[in-house]
Amino acid sequence: MAKVAVVVPARFHSTRLPGKTLLRETGKYLVQHVYERASLAACIDDVVVATDDERVVAAVESFGGKAVMTSPDHRSGTDRVAEAARKLDADVVVNVQGDEPEIEPEAIDLAVRILERHPEAEMSTLASPADDWERLADPNLVKVVLDTRGYALYFSRAPIPASKSFPGQPPGDAHVYLAHIGLYAFRRSFLFRYASLDRSPLEMHEGLEQLRALEHGHRIAVGVCGYHALGVDTAEDYREFVARWRRSHGG
Repeated sequence: MAKVAVVVPARFHSTRLPGKTLLRETGKYLVQHVYERASLAACIDDVVVATDDERVVAAVESFGGKAVMTSPDHRSGTDRVAEAARKLDADVVVNVQGDEPEIEPEAIDLAVRILERHPEAEMSTLASPADDWERLADPNLVKVVLDTRGYALYFSRAPIPASKSFPGQPPGDAHVYLAHIGLYAFRRSFLFRYASLDRSPLEMHEGLEQLRALEHGHRIAVGVCGYHALGVDTAEDYREFVARWRRSHGG
């Protein structure tokens, strides 16, 4: 059976909310929430935080977690994951974003299962149905379209697929719209190859690093599920997370 490790990239100096990794209004660090949720996945053998800051290492070790220092010069979270993965004994490496404290363990399990079911794929990711047109039109919500076998054809910040008859609104078949969930499972050897690939034109145009894999001819299997990612990018996102957490914990 394949060994599976989760790597949580947790850069301290995030652009929109500096230091968010160590926010602690719930009594737990933001990264601790991610770590503990990821650890509940049934298929996981190991979880480690990959960071560029000793303060994050100290925080993770304070709650009994594992952390490794990585270069501060990485251009993406995936590059940071790849560096950390070189120190791990794993056949499959799952990149779980460090700003998703409500990540569902079942989503991690699904990404791994999808990779196992698609031997031609070198990585997998997830998507969920979306039918809110205002949300679909938001460029911060990445959309994905699939082929008939469940492989990604394209990812975009634009609403795809576009409709010739209804260019400004969905044509009514909202189930065809899929919101991408930024969780990835990589075969170990491909993770290192992927991190070494040159950035591609569409990747730079859309600002989506997963397009690098598609442009270089690699296949991404996509699992469709009901999980809707609620990442923490801004101070308002964090306040909303804290409020949800307190309601669910009687606070």
